[in-house]
Formats: sequence, structure tokens, C-alpha cells
Amino acid sequence: MKRSGLTVAVAGATGAVGEEMLSILEERRFPCDEVRCLASERSRGKRLEFRGEQLTVDVLGEDSFDGVDVALFSAGGARSLRFAPAAVRSGAVVVDNSSAFRMDPDTPLVVPEVNPHAIARHRGIIANPNCSTIQMVVVLKPLHDVARILRIVVSTYQSVSGTGKRAMDELARQTTSLLNFQEIERKVYPHRIAFNCLPHIDEFLENGYTKEEMKMVNETRKIMEDDSIAITATTVRVPVFHSHSESVNIETERPLTAKQAREILAEAPGVAVVDNPAASEYPLAIHAAGRDEVFVGRIREDFSVAHGLNMWIVADNLRKGAALNAIQIAEMLLDQ
Repeated sequence: MKRSGLTVAVAGATGAVGEEMLSILEERRFPCDEVRCLASERSRGKRLEFRGEQLTVDVLGEDSFDGVDVALFSAGGARSLRFAPAAVRSGAVVVDNSSAFRMDPDTPLVVPEVNPHAIARHRGIIANPNCSTIQMVVVLKPLHDVARILRIVVSTYQSVSGTGKRAMDELARQTTSLLNFQEIERKVYPHRIAFNCLPHIDEFLENGYTKEEMKMVNETRKIMEDDSIAITATTVRVPVFHSHSESVNIETERPLTAKQAREILAEAPGVAVVDNPAASEYPLAIHAAGRDEVFVGRIREDFSVAHGLNMWIVADNLRKGAALNAIQIAEMLLDQ
């Protein structure tokens, strides 16, 4: 792929992730001469700022990708299934943020810090993993390389921005209503989210787990290229606007102390270790918001098993969990 003068399309440009993609393309000075903003019919004509200019949003269609080199999709799985193949036929490479192609054996599922080599296997579409999966594997892969992880137990505390703008608005409205002793409205979630936690992200499956939980299981194995890892997950929506937090417990084949884990992670790409509990220093959602790093702390040995570690992982779900990861993939495409 050429390294300058690119044409980039952002499908789903008016959503929370799409707007973050535009912001990061500008921040990182991605070498594009043209950016096309695409969205649904209801966003036609909307204006979005990019590099000091106002870009007009066009309707996403099969004919939207003539001359496009890279298409960044954040328009939902149904639209990705319909329009991503059309983008590929037009000559674009698609980086898709939906779940539509993640488990397709012919589609690479990529986190650049973990499995960048997988990009070379693409056939026009590269899948961006689930936000909660991305931040976990960025931290766990360096430990896996040293001590081989046998089992992962993860509980997530995911912000409402993972559901989108409507969910953020709902949390704000419900909070205001409750503080003013008014009735609340529920439109996005099945229960009140303000001052509450919902152990329900995505649909429930017949096995009792949610789709979100099974995404973490299946995607982690594919990204880390090890189907032998035993993984179990519980995913929870919490009344936080930005950044996902995770409590992660691992069992390893070889001994790994907390001190050794901190040293390994201090050198790991994309990871920031914040681990000084005596000074109340540990990763917080409010500190991760707007940042590119995946933060890890509360690293401690699990004395209930032979080789176990506990840790706390936090990252901005709209950035590293979605938009940034996709653009990092696009940047790596330039090198290939």
C-alpha cells in the first residue's frame, strides 16, 4: 500500500467510535489526502470537523468506496456484512470494528501489540476485536510469552460509552432525574443504569453466558493463537461514562512473581504500569479516558493456586478499545 496521498473512508462517522476515528486520524497525522465520512440516511448532510475543515456526511452505500484505499468501519455488524465486501471489491482494505468477521477463519483478528503478523494474511478485511478483549490481551500476551497462561478468569466493569451516545445520554438524564427526585426513563438498558450495575452486556445465550462474555473467550484464544487457554468471563455494565475496567486472574504453567510481572509489563508496548497501592496509585477509569495506553496495576500473587496472579486493567474503550486499534492496524498496512 502506498504511504501517502491515501483516501480513507470512515463508515459510521457520526457515532462515538467514528468521531474518535476522525480525531485520531488527525492526531496521528495519518497520511491521507481525502477522508470520506459515511453514515446512515438520518445523518446525511451533517458536518464533521477534520483538520480545520468541515466534512459533509454522505450516505453509506455500495458505491461509496471508489478510489478508497482504507475503509474504517464502525457502522454495526449488519452494515459491515453488507458494505465491507463492496468496499473490498472497489479496491479498499477494510478494518472492521464490528463482530461480523471476527471469528471468520479467513479474517485476521488483530491487536498490533499482540499479533501484528496476522495482518499479512488478510484478504481485504481485517477485524478489530471487542474492546474488552483488546485491553486484556495487550497486558496478558507478554506474560503468556514468558510463563504460558493456562487459565483466565475475568470480570469486566464496562462504561456506557461502549453502547454509544444514546447510553451516555441516558446515564446523564437518569442521574439528573434521581438527584432531583424525579421519575426516570429507561430506553437503552433493561434496567436503570444510574447508580447501578448490570451483569448483562449483549444478548444471553443458551449456555447462560452473554455474547459479550463469549466474545472475550473466543477472541482471546484467536488473537493469542492458543486454543488451549481456559477462559471464563463475567461482563458488567457500570455507571461510568468512559473507560472499561477489568479484574483479571491468571494461572500460569511456569512460576511468575508479581515483581517479575511488573518488570515484564513495564517493557511491554502499549502498557503503562500504575502499581503503588501504598500511595493509592492504581489504574482508574477517569485517568484512562482520552489516553492511548492500557493501564495495569494491583498486580499481586494469588495464593490460592500454585502459579497465579491477580491484576486490574483499565483502558479507554473508544480509543484503544476501538478507534485507535483500528488506525494502528491501518498504519501497519502502510508498512506492508
